[in-house]
Amino acid sequence: MNIIKEISPLVDLALKEDCANNDVTSKSLSLKGKTASAVLIAKNDGVLCGLEIFKYVLLKLSKNFKFQTFKKDGDKLEKGDVILKVKGPAAELLAGERTALNFLQKLSGISTITNRFVSFIKGSKAAIIDTRKTIPGYRNVSKYAVRCGGGKNHRMNLSDMVLIKDNHLALIDDLTQKVKDIRKKYKKLQILIECEYQRQVRDAIAAKADIIMLDNMKPADLKKMVKLIRDNSTKDYKPQIEISGGVNFKTIKNYAKLGIERISIGMITHSAPSLDISLEVEIHK
Repeated sequence: MNIIKEISPLVDLALKEDCANNDVTSKSLSLKGKTASAVLIAKNDGVLCGLEIFKYVLLKLSKNFKFQTFKKDGDKLEKGDVILKVKGPAAELLAGERTALNFLQKLSGISTITNRFVSFIKGSKAAIIDTRKTIPGYRNVSKYAVRCGGGKNHRMNLSDMVLIKDNHLALIDDLTQKVKDIRKKYKKLQILIECEYQRQVRDAIAAKADIIMLDNMKPADLKKMVKLIRDNSTKDYKPQIEISGGVNFKTIKNYAKLGIERISIGMITHSAPSLDISLEVEIHK
């Protein structure tokens, strides 16, 4: 994925939203013709994401910025690390810094919390998977941040995978036949069935779903359902198991120990706190 191509419309929107071309404060300080230098510094430990976007925001305001980079997306950061140095026109730097930092801090927050979950299950065969719970318009770049943090992407949109949830199940009389019909029409797509209790799990097994999601189940029930799925797996049919709901830093290790393949977590994109990164600016007289 070309991250700049994906983010370009959002950058334009963000700069317009902030009236970056009409920074009345900078205009009042007679900055025309003056240059500035700045250092981008990590204020907390984390995982970097969005550095090229940060640079792109400034370059949208002026092509005269020059950068010296010391880190790249996906790199671990320690408090105090210098990420980047930049030099260019002072007025444009001050006008664009907030927009540039907003992208960088938010995306680094997503990659950081994703990486923390990944570290908790190191050594297991489970993967941390994101969801579609993203800020509208930020889907692709948010999922890019998940990958920078070591996570994996669930479906990118509604056309990527057949995901049969409770609202869909209520409309289906014969799940096995429905799955057969779907496979004829969408031969290359995986089929995931979301299950909240045992009967649905048995139906999903009978229908030979590619992925069986165990959603919001109690720990004891999860163990039983994982055993049920494994006991009914064969050489030709072994569905992946996904756990979703109730996943946090206290519970995730126990979930990973169940030997499942996927743990999906909505909060890594919809509730990740921004990573504290600052831009220290010096105006040249």
